[in-house]
Amino acid sequence: MKRLDNSNLRRSSLTDRVYDELQNSILNGDLAPGDALPELTLSEMLGVSRTPVREAVARLESDGLVRTLPNRGTVVVGISEKDIDDIFTIRTLVEGLAARWAAARITPEQLDDLNQIVELQEFYVEKKDPVQIYQLDSRFHALLYQACGSHILRQLLSNLHHYIQKARELSLEKPERAIPSVREHRDILEAIAAHDGVLAERLTSQHIHNAHQNILKMI
Repeated sequence: MKRLDNSNLRRSSLTDRVYDELQNSILNGDLAPGDALPELTLSEMLGVSRTPVREAVARLESDGLVRTLPNRGTVVVGISEKDIDDIFTIRTLVEGLAARWAAARITPEQLDDLNQIVELQEFYVEKKDPVQIYQLDSRFHALLYQACGSHILRQLLSNLHHYIQKARELSLEKPERAIPSVREHRDILEAIAAHDGVLAERLTSQHIHNAHQNILKMI
């Protein structure tokens, strides 16, 4: 975790910053399940008072990412294998809808951006660069959610995608998943470009299912 610049920030904004920093540290694995979160230590590490830390930790507890135990204080819960399984099951059912709507609503600029992302992914697959592949994967799905034209669906899927970032990163490190994943992105892109919502929905649901099956082999 990095020390926060808290100059000129209201307490609510500072709480949001602390929350984001702690949440990201939990979701990317820097803070592991069972790790203690002592309030004083966190406030010193982040360079803030204890109040925004306390408020941020309370929000994380309501999210189910941490919990307070008798005689131990607050500890990290993180994302369980069941959570990952649940999230992929939900995405399999819902993300295809985003692709179907995107096929009808995507703008020419968004379509160009989506094509550039896939072209870059294809380039980095050849270069065997898993970091770039993962980052571009995040951009592909973020743009797909944006192009669907639904704020509600975009927020839902963005949150689910964010919660499984570590599992996705580990999955895409392996060429046996990265290569077909990028190929699937190309197929989804072509269906959206053809404004074929039915095909885009089917391909996207299959894409999420394939990613799910790959991650199940790892956990």
